[in-house]
Amino acid sequence: MIKITPKELQILTDHIRDNYGINLGNEKKALIIGRLHKVLEDMDFNSFSQYYEYLIKDNSGDRARQLVDRITTNHTYFMREVAHFDFFRDITLPYLKENVKDKDLRIWSAACSTGEEPYTLAMIVDEFFGAEKSHWDTKILATDISEKVLNIGERGIYSLESIAPLPIHWKLTYMDKFDKDHMVFKDKIKNEVIFRKFNLMDEIFPFKKKFHVIFLRNVMIYFDNPTKERLIEKVYDSLEYGGYLFIGHSEAINREKSKFKYIRPAVYRK
Repeated sequence: MIKITPKELQILTDHIRDNYGINLGNEKKALIIGRLHKVLEDMDFNSFSQYYEYLIKDNSGDRARQLVDRITTNHTYFMREVAHFDFFRDITLPYLKENVKDKDLRIWSAACSTGEEPYTLAMIVDEFFGAEKSHWDTKILATDISEKVLNIGERGIYSLESIAPLPIHWKLTYMDKFDKDHMVFKDKIKNEVIFRKFNLMDEIFPFKKKFHVIFLRNVMIYFDNPTKERLIEKVYDSLEYGGYLFIGHSEAINREKSKFKYIRPAVYRK
């Protein structure tokens, strides 16, 4: 296996942090080698310096996409941190139903990975509004930096094992059999989720309207503090007043530096 020098490691980790916000220190040396060595072997490179030159000379974006798919950790599952979904159903949605007068509900699942989170939100919204849903625009924006995971989400096909935590009536109502080991979401739900590639490190968020709800869960654990603080500022500016932000339970917002109001663990409000 090709070894990486301290200088090469620093150059690569700086590049990844500056472009994608992911903070990989020396303790992630094995991760970088393990996930990139196959690329170096396939390209017949002898060093990580050669790989870095190859990476930065690409104008097509293909090599950057390959890097992102290799180094990002996309660990997620249905009903992860279920208390958030209960709060969203019992507190957030009733508030929005009462206060969003134009019936244009804007929900963003940031760092959506393979789609489990936005599809869960879509089912909760559909069940909550029931017959009234046709009068509302409830489409959910689902974004991630990795095209690989976005493609999985767009297909909407999941193994029987992965959907085991979902309520049985959801599976009967919102899914069809795909094959003996998988089920697929019906168009009724698939059409409610819009998957798009998006880098949270972009200086400007290009959204025309502000969101009522943002789920930004279990992504800031990979960022250093300055990166997190800048991101939280941008997220705050992207929310309507009264809007809700959900983060991971292993994450926290510095309440002395943020304008967000703390509601409960991992739930904040503008």
